[in-house]
Amino acid sequence: VQLQASGGGLVQPGGSLRLSCAASGIIFSIHAMNWYRQAPGKQRELVATITHGGSTNYADSVKGRFTISRDNARDTVYLQMNSLKPEDTAVYYCNARSYPADWGQGTLVTVSS
Repeated sequence: VQLQASGGGLVQPGGSLRLSCAASGIIFSIHAMNWYRQAPGKQRELVATITHGGSTNYADSVKGRFTISRDNARDTVYLQMNSLKPEDTAVYYCNARSYPADWGQGTLVTVSS
């Protein structure tokens, strides 16, 4: 499984970013996909999940601000992040639930004024 996350950057508090993660090596459409993040000095945490059918779940800390979506035609999962806070600063990774050991290169999100 190959996963390539992109779209991170520096944004001011209250701003927005849209992350993308392109997957290859799997039949993307049949897999649930996750977004995780890891802040400096902290453990990696699950941020959002989308099933193959489109059902979604979110960590309490991002509920109402982040939206996960997928485009099966492009083998890509997205994370729309709005109302960003400094505590959202982290490296963000995507992951296929059925392949928990496979992690691609993450993308750094920095929320700072």
